[in-house]
Amino acid sequence: MTLGGYLLKLMGSRILIALLVLVGVLQILDLLDVTNEILDRNLGAGGVGYYALLRLPRLIEQAAPLAVLAGALFAFGKLAGDSAVTAMRSTGVSAYRLTMMAIPAALVLTLLQLAIGMQIAPRTDTILSDWWQASSLKDPSKVIDPVTFRVGDEIVVAVPRDPDGRSLEKVTIYRRDQAGRLVQRTSAPAAVFENERWRLVEPRFETLGAASVTEGQARSMDWTQSLRPSDVRTLAQGQTSVTPAEASRALAGGLSVRPRTFYDTQLQRAWAAPLSCLVMLLLAAPAALANFRGGGATLIIQCMAAGLLYLVFDGAFTALGENGAVPPILAAWAAPAMFAALGVTVLLYLEG
Repeated sequence: MTLGGYLLKLMGSRILIALLVLVGVLQILDLLDVTNEILDRNLGAGGVGYYALLRLPRLIEQAAPLAVLAGALFAFGKLAGDSAVTAMRSTGVSAYRLTMMAIPAALVLTLLQLAIGMQIAPRTDTILSDWWQASSLKDPSKVIDPVTFRVGDEIVVAVPRDPDGRSLEKVTIYRRDQAGRLVQRTSAPAAVFENERWRLVEPRFETLGAASVTEGQARSMDWTQSLRPSDVRTLAQGQTSVTPAEASRALAGGLSVRPRTFYDTQLQRAWAAPLSCLVMLLLAAPAALANFRGGGATLIIQCMAAGLLYLVFDGAFTALGENGAVPPILAAWAAPAMFAALGVTVLLYLEG
């Protein structure tokens, strides 16, 4: 076996083991919250397994960066502890080449995380949401609160009572001009989704002029094509996760419940988040040069601390971007760029 093959096998196995452990822990914690409710719905052990299967992609996505950090530290620590790195460096194999040979293991998880975030998880989330809604215990006396959302420039308040998401009740639409000023309020007892668009039932209009209010009404009126029944179901269930496709639609005038900066940041994060796996590998790479006879364990702890600090900075920048405090592109890419540069700088310094 070649040196590259051995290192790739060592790195891949350690990352895989770390991923399985982390996903297992997250899965257990997740099931502790919902198992009783699943059993109350008479779904049995099969329902628990089905829920766990549908949640698996999101858990892998969450655990991937930490799995690379832990797996790389174990792998590099083993090489350093066995003096294998010293032997390799004596034959001309530098720490840079060692890191490059390990990158494919992290790159596989990067591509997997990207595929999960873009394609797999959005589909499993939809299946899980529909299954969860279909198995919910029906309570006719339950009071359903109105929800507020935006469709384009319109602000809408409505009650999503229909489980299929094809109708709304007590609809009030506030229409604004380009400057954001209210120009019309439309009220309707219901809105129904027919022929791929929404229709307001018996709407009443109040149009604001410069010094007067004009009222009107109609038997029915076409409303919008930007809102989908799946959007209404999402609103009714109070889901907080946003897929890249949903963020793109929100920016194009579809359903939105948060500021525009939130969706801009989510789009940038969809591409930046998978790079966390490569960043974690770069932060763990200096552990290969640890000298256990001279306090090398401290270097490994520092590498682990740098990886955890990266997660903190990444989350903080993301929160700032979602709230409009920093530009979305900076919010998504600043932490990966900073900590990747930090990992490379430390490696250059230790390699001398």
